[in-house]
Amino acid sequence: MLVYECEVFELVPVLRRYARALTGATDRGDTLVTRCVEAAMMAPSRFGLDRGEEARLPLYALLNLLFDRLPGEPGAPGRPLPSPHPIERALAALPETERRLYLLNTLEGLSPRQAAKVLQLDPASALPRLKAARARVREAMVQRVMVVEDNAVLAMELGELVIDMGHELCGTVASEPEALALLKAERPTLALLDVRLADGGSGIEVARRLKRVRDLRTIFVTAFDDEIEALDARHLGQIVRKPFTTAGLQAAISRAIFMPQPVALV
Repeated sequence: MLVYECEVFELVPVLRRYARALTGATDRGDTLVTRCVEAAMMAPSRFGLDRGEEARLPLYALLNLLFDRLPGEPGAPGRPLPSPHPIERALAALPETERRLYLLNTLEGLSPRQAAKVLQLDPASALPRLKAARARVREAMVQRVMVVEDNAVLAMELGELVIDMGHELCGTVASEPEALALLKAERPTLALLDVRLADGGSGIEVARRLKRVRDLRTIFVTAFDDEIEALDARHLGQIVRKPFTTAGLQAAISRAIFMPQPVALV
């Protein structure tokens, strides 16, 4: 029995990771793991750990069962709490079985066959359902990007980079009035902004407007980052200094996409 207890407790970090992702909250996940371990200790023959790589599977299945029975909290039973993290929000939009398939495969490293076993699915159906879940998550991460840049060549370069990353370019403009009109017409989700614009316009003022209207994610792509600091506008968005590298701007866009957003804005 002591050996069995040690084997169970060795799996606790793995179970906590899955349970926290499953529930959307650290405390709820840890509550599930506690209940799971207690149940496993009461039925060692059912949750024996002498099955190699398959040893985790009945414990994952038990976590799912307990989660479906978790009472008295928003999001329960069987659904995660609202999250500020974009990837978790995208997962929460999936049908629940597909969400769990995705977590078991991507987070926990189970094969589609193993994940199907945990969820009591027909193994033949698991792979196409998993592929559909991945496609929906990727689609949810695609951004509608507006580029505000008065250098036509550089604007084209930025637009191509956006498209190459798999995002949608919803427009390229050169001035502050054009930027505000594009914001209203196209409803972008991310903006790349120069600081000094055509006709004396200011990318900083555009960013302030974006923040007021929709709390839009913004990235300043500029050689005039000192003006951002001088105007106390650093909080408005990331800064990528010109001349930029493709890798540097791609990293900034990825950070912006995965930046937590207030739940109330979802």
